[in-house]
Amino acid sequence: MTVSPWEGRELGTRTVSWTERDAILYALAVGAPADRLDLVYEERLRVLPTFALALAQWAPDALGALGAFDVTTAVHGSQRLVVHGPLEPAGELTTTARVAAVRDKGAAAVFDVEVSCACFTATWSIFAPGCGGFGGERGPSAPRRPDRPAEHAHTVSTHARQAALYRLLGDRHAMHIDPGAAKAAGMDRPFLHGLCTLAASLLPLAGTLGAHPAELVELEARFAAPVFPGDRLALAGWADAPGDEGPGHRAVRFEATADDGRAVLTGGRARFRTTPDRTENPDA
Repeated sequence: MTVSPWEGRELGTRTVSWTERDAILYALAVGAPADRLDLVYEERLRVLPTFALALAQWAPDALGALGAFDVTTAVHGSQRLVVHGPLEPAGELTTTARVAAVRDKGAAAVFDVEVSCACFTATWSIFAPGCGGFGGERGPSAPRRPDRPAEHAHTVSTHARQAALYRLLGDRHAMHIDPGAAKAAGMDRPFLHGLCTLAASLLPLAGTLGAHPAELVELEARFAAPVFPGDRLALAGWADAPGDEGPGHRAVRFEATADDGRAVLTGGRARFRTTPDRTENPDA
């Protein structure tokens, strides 16, 4: 097997900082309602762990800027997140990034960009057309859905301004706002950031497990198709049996489908802490 010259490339270190305002804007952008005071009010604020992905967005952008792939056609294929500790309402972190792997899909390649710091490790998998065929390993197959009916069903409603709002958090890729850029990426109109769709789906999933969304520990999912602002998503969840994840933890597998039948999130899995004294929302 041939290894891509990009594999193992160090992307540098960056110190990222945020304020309460940034964390609140993030929660609102991913669908937290105004009455969730624990997510949108500075006096009670608990920061959603997926906010880490907005803070670390610089890393996949840096790889694109180096010329590893065509930034106008590459798309976000999947995401992983491991939470090491909570994000404070305001703070600063030193993050370090590298290309953890490059997988050969034939006509395309998948670049795994890993960002690590004291509070989290996050991995973007970027699907890049035209970058494959170098003789590398193909990588693992997509995870299979559970072979039983879903135990949980939710509706996740996106809104027409959501992509415009989410991009203020740092992901300024033009395909999410500019119709011409979206067409260059193969879409007929601007589409929602996959990370926004993913975070919006986690809010109801946490509730199904009796967990607070800020108690997320691990997350992974694949972005199977674009979500367009205004789409309504059917979210299905398969909870692991209590105790499977150890004391005080619960996990749920999930997928989301758009109204027209498109599977938009697949292979999803989220694990939460379910410590009794920290799961209740006094304002729900």
